[in-house]
Amino acid sequence: MTPRWKPNVTVAAIVERDGRYLLVEEQTSDGLLLNNPAGHLDPGESPLQAVVREAREETARAFTPQAFLGVYLSRFRRTRTGEDVTYVRLAFAGSVGEPDPGQALDTGIVGTVWMTLEEVRASQVRHRSPLVLRCIEDHAAGRRLPLEAVATDPSVYSEPVTP
Repeated sequence: MTPRWKPNVTVAAIVERDGRYLLVEEQTSDGLLLNNPAGHLDPGESPLQAVVREAREETARAFTPQAFLGVYLSRFRRTRTGEDVTYVRLAFAGSVGEPDPGQALDTGIVGTVWMTLEEVRASQVRHRSPLVLRCIEDHAAGRRLPLEAVATDPSVYSEPVTP
């Protein structure tokens, strides 16, 4: 029997302030790359909880989701292992507070930068994923869906029921 395909589910925070977008500089096996504050959905949490957590871990800022941007898929092959990986990204638009000086940045995150849309476009060679620019361009184009478009059943927060 063929193993079941299981894409990686991630969340991303798209934050714009005064015409600039918040990005993180992240040390990866491919060097220092740019990404939206983003990360994996963990067991027992909703996508909204995940994006708030990931944004705080990667930027040391409190993130307040205000709209759902959409669901995005991307696929790539890892350079070191050749592994074929697909990501399903749930992107949220929102705002952030000021950095918490007592909050350390997540492992691998070197720092944060604010970039204009033009600067983000010009830096595509340094993007961790093609979704970095795609999500920002959708935000800049005015795409907004209600947060209620993403629902989480209460079963997510409880122990699984055994048959």
